Amino acid sequence: MKNYIYTPRADYFKCRVPLKEAHQAFVVDGQLQQDENSALQRGENGKGYNVVFKRNMHAGQILQIISVRSHDLENTLEYKNSITVEENSEASLLLCFHTFTMNGFETKEELDIDIAQSGRLDLIIMQNEHNKSCHNTAINITMGRDAICKIHVITLHGGKIGNEINIALNGKGGECNLHGLYLAGGKQEISNRVNIYHNAGECKSNQLFKGILDGEAITRFSGTIYVEKGAQKTEAYQANNNLLASDGATAYTKPHLEIYADDVKCSHGATIGSLNEDELFYMRSRGISLDEAKLLQQQAFANATIEDIANSELRERLTSLVESRLRGEFSDCEKCDRHCC
Repeated sequence: MKNYIYTPRADYFKCRVPLKEAHQAFVVDGQLQQDENSALQRGENGKGYNVVFKRNMHAGQILQIISVRSHDLENTLEYKNSITVEENSEASLLLCFHTFTMNGFETKEELDIDIAQSGRLDLIIMQNEHNKSCHNTAINITMGRDAICKIHVITLHGGKIGNEINIALNGKGGECNLHGLYLAGGKQEISNRVNIYHNAGECKSNQLFKGILDGEAITRFSGTIYVEKGAQKTEAYQANNNLLASDGATAYTKPHLEIYADDVKCSHGATIGSLNEDELFYMRSRGISLDEAKLLQQQAFANATIEDIANSELRERLTSLVESRLRGEFSDCEKCDRHCC
C-alpha cells in the first residue's frame, strides 16, 4: 500500500485525523481510488472495497480509509465492503466518513468483517457528515476461535445516522470490546442497534455506548446479547448511558438479554440523565465559569469511551475533536460542506 493524496480536493478538505505513518486510501462516492499496486481491491461493479490481511501478517501501521460524498446522485448510493483478517494476523483500521457538498445525500453501506482463528482487529469508525446527510451502515462481524476484536464508533455529526452492528462469536475463546460515542445537536437523529451472538463457549463481550444530546436531537440505542445453548462460561456486559444537555433532546434506550445457557456472567443497564448540579456547583465555587463547568462534565462523561484507544496520537486527536464539538465549534459547519476534521 502507499500513502494517498486526494488531489481533487486536497486544497479544500483539511483532515486533522490522519496519522503521520498511516496508509491512506479514499472511497469517493462509493468508488475506491487506487493504483495497481494497492493491497485494497475494488468490490463488485466497481463499488466499495475488499481488503485482506494475510495469515501471520502483523500490520505495524494503521490503514485509514476515508469515504466521502462529493456528488448528488439520482438514487441512494449503495455499496458493500469487506475486510478479512486471516489466521494469526493483526490489523488496525481507521474508517472516516465525510461529505463535500450540502446536497441531501442518502447512503446505504454494508461492511462484512471476517476474523479468523487467533486474528486481532482494532477498528475505529469516525462519522462526521453534514445536517442533510442520511447514512445507514450495516456492519457484520464473524469471529473464529481466540479471535479478538476491538471497536470504537465515534459519531461527531450527521443529519440521520443509522448504525447496525451484528457480531457473531463463533469460536471458543473469542473476545469483543465495543465502545460507542455519539454527539447529537439541533434536529439530528442518531441510532445504534447492536446484536452480539455468543455461539461458542468461553467468549467475552463488552459494550459501552454513551451519548450527549443537545437541542432537539433524538437518539436511539437498541442492544441485544444472545447466548446460545451450550455457550457456557460466557461473559457479556452491556451499558448505554445518555446525557441530556437540553430539555428538548430525547434519548431512547432498549438493552436486552436472551440467554439459553446456565453457566454465564451477563449484565446490562441503561441511564438517561442530565448534568450533575452538585458537581457544577462545586466547580463554580472554585472559580470555574458555568459554561466551562458544563464542558468539563461532558468531557469526563465522553472520555470513558475513547480513553482506551491504543494509538496515543489518534486518541489525542479524537479527544480534541470531541472537545471542539462540545464547545460548539461545529456550529459554523451547519451551512458548510467542508467539515474540516
